Amino acid sequence: MLLAEPDSASEMKPANETKEIARRRGGFYDNLFSNLLYQARPISDGSEVLSLNVLLLGNRQSGRSSVGNALIGGEEFGTQRGASHVSVATECRSRTFRRFFRRKGSETDLRLVVTDGPPLPRPSQSRHTAACAWVPESVHVLVLVVRADLPCEDSQIAHFAESLGGPGWCQHAVLVLTHADYLKGAGLTPASYLTRAPHWLSTLADTVGGGAMVMDNSIDWPVSRGVPLRDRVLSLSARNQHSALRTSRLKT
Repeated sequence: MLLAEPDSASEMKPANETKEIARRRGGFYDNLFSNLLYQARPISDGSEVLSLNVLLLGNRQSGRSSVGNALIGGEEFGTQRGASHVSVATECRSRTFRRFFRRKGSETDLRLVVTDGPPLPRPSQSRHTAACAWVPESVHVLVLVVRADLPCEDSQIAHFAESLGGPGWCQHAVLVLTHADYLKGAGLTPASYLTRAPHWLSTLADTVGGGAMVMDNSIDWPVSRGVPLRDRVLSLSARNQHSALRTSRLKT
């Protein structure tokens, strides 16, 4: 099994050996080299590290925290939030998966920096104002989280994603359907569900570069539960040559 190592201060390397791909600023790890197509750094065991910024977008109680925990293979994102106590805070967690894939014959570590922000703004709120408050400056992959049992509550997610990433946002996005027990109870496969879903959701599934997938919460271990999603995130980023969406233009 692949080992996932949480980032910590003890893992810092001497400055003359490596440069930090990301740095903290206002609670986020902003990618300093996101204009490069591929950013990796050597570490002491000879392998390289690919660092990807992942942003979770979704409505209240959509399952963003569960998706975030699956991505990093842990329980760091809080999931026990009542409907009347929805957090508006931003959480950022990172984890390094050692020797996750091979590139040009070399073993490469995958470091995911996952940001979970406030829920989607209400229609009365300015999307631009909401974005300015917390969005990271660069994002490699947008994970759009939608409840399979309540899809109509998330119909504004595509508009919000476009306000963050501009017209090219969809090439960096993947759609994740949560509450998969609804599909099982209805006897639906993901494909058959999307044929019956609201038009905006089926269109979104066809539009995003990473396609749509269902988060299976029946797997107890977050590390194992998140394998398909981590693979999808890496594949989508590779398709985009590991380039990042620049969102700093919204911070005015």
